[in-house]
Amino acid sequence: MADLILRGGAVVDGSGAPAFRADVAIDGERISAVGDLSGMSAAREVNAVGLTVAPGLIDTHAHSDGVLLRDPIHAHGLLQGVTTEFITQDGLSYALLSSENLNSYGRYIAGLYGPPPTDLDMSTMHAFRSHYDGKGCNVAVQAPHGPVRLESVGFQDVPLEGASLAQAERMVAEAMEQGATGFSTGLSYYPNSYSNTDELVALNQVVAAYDGVYVTHIRNHNDDRAPDGSGIVEAMNIGRRSGVKVHISHYRTHPTSAGQVDELMAEVDQAKADGVDVTLECYPYSAAATVPGYFLRGECHVGGIDRLLERLGDPSWRDRLVDSLENLFPGRSDSATWTWIGAERLKHLEGMSFADAAAQMGASVSEMTLSVMRESGLHCGFRDGLPASASLVRQVEADVMALLSRDDYMVGSDGIPFDEGVPHPRAYGTFPRILGRLRRRTGVSLEHLVRGMTSLPATRFGLTDRGVVAEGYFADLVVFDDEAVTDTADFNDPRTPPAGIPYVFVNGQLAVDRGRPTGVLAGRSIP
Repeated sequence: MADLILRGGAVVDGSGAPAFRADVAIDGERISAVGDLSGMSAAREVNAVGLTVAPGLIDTHAHSDGVLLRDPIHAHGLLQGVTTEFITQDGLSYALLSSENLNSYGRYIAGLYGPPPTDLDMSTMHAFRSHYDGKGCNVAVQAPHGPVRLESVGFQDVPLEGASLAQAERMVAEAMEQGATGFSTGLSYYPNSYSNTDELVALNQVVAAYDGVYVTHIRNHNDDRAPDGSGIVEAMNIGRRSGVKVHISHYRTHPTSAGQVDELMAEVDQAKADGVDVTLECYPYSAAATVPGYFLRGECHVGGIDRLLERLGDPSWRDRLVDSLENLFPGRSDSATWTWIGAERLKHLEGMSFADAAAQMGASVSEMTLSVMRESGLHCGFRDGLPASASLVRQVEADVMALLSRDDYMVGSDGIPFDEGVPHPRAYGTFPRILGRLRRRTGVSLEHLVRGMTSLPATRFGLTDRGVVAEGYFADLVVFDDEAVTDTADFNDPRTPPAGIPYVFVNGQLAVDRGRPTGVLAGRSIP
């Protein structure tokens, strides 16, 4: 007798092969049988006739480091069918930080993660990973670049070389030995962006020795640090020089480049022809989200959060700060919207456009932005405004589906979930949006899309016995109606749950039952 049998569903097994009708039995944490199980009984049976049974979905890029510690059930991911999330993305995390740096850097990145967990030991990857066992979903990690730099040279704009580089290399090696799947950076964030290409090559030679993956939000700050070419060119050159496997975060067209998929992929395809091992990810929205410090030049950040807050209140820095915002944030600021602000007296600005917030405060958009950053202690985040033209939005969506039709693309929500404010809906609707409305609109194969959300990332990042519906694999499963599945979260009401996903299993435990989270905490730190 099995613990549970899913009866009669259309199994999309994650391999990319055509769907087939089968029963799926679960015993303990794993799938015990797949096929005609009419002669087998179970403690519980679920009628999956008319539904699709697929591996649990893998979110390759999520900013859940903070929220998972405060809200372990993690319903917003589970309700999408996500059973595994990769955190420590963009080189921004608590992992590998000493207690002193955890306090200061935790406050620095609070616009993404909320208040830092200063009562926890995060100083090694082993300690960090231990805090993510027993959550609603599985969690996988990379060694984050920012903390590696902080622990080796501090929050300073200096080269990582000599003894400091050797220390950083040891940190990355130890993180890999303790369960990291690779090394992540975001080269528009600090202190990451202080690095040069040579530093990144050296650190990724360590990652390559462990068969890990270099995961990068490509550079668009401090281009002089990449003398052979910035952005995607630098990322491909790091792969060429270090031999590391490369994974590009949230790489897609934008409203300013809509329809230019071939141009977007030209450098990647050339690198692949040269032998660089490259995969990529994207999410299906035309508007991005981040923190406003992204648009302040490196000189503003030197010394970390306390020095940055001093500069935000120093009249002698005003012109440099305003110039930075107006040059690094051109054409986006008026229509941007505050998603979350930690200061109670500024809560009324959440959901308000920058233009309206500035008018209410009687200040310019740049001055308003700097004021909110200062008064909230950097506890603030925003999203871009949507294009005025629906046809432009639809073109970006079509581009995303064209990218996902490739064999080298995965899905990363880039989700920044909060339990207050007006967050970007990508944390709540990315996966059902792709599997539902966008698949039905564009006709991309369901089997191909599921492969890119399951077995492809599981194989790429070495997640053992996950990503496929097969005997012996972990019973991470999602059951959905391929005709009804869709997102309902939008930019005005972002935390609404998707439709058409009645059942989700994590390590054999029923985590979503008839569309409702059960509260079970069966996730673990993997691989």
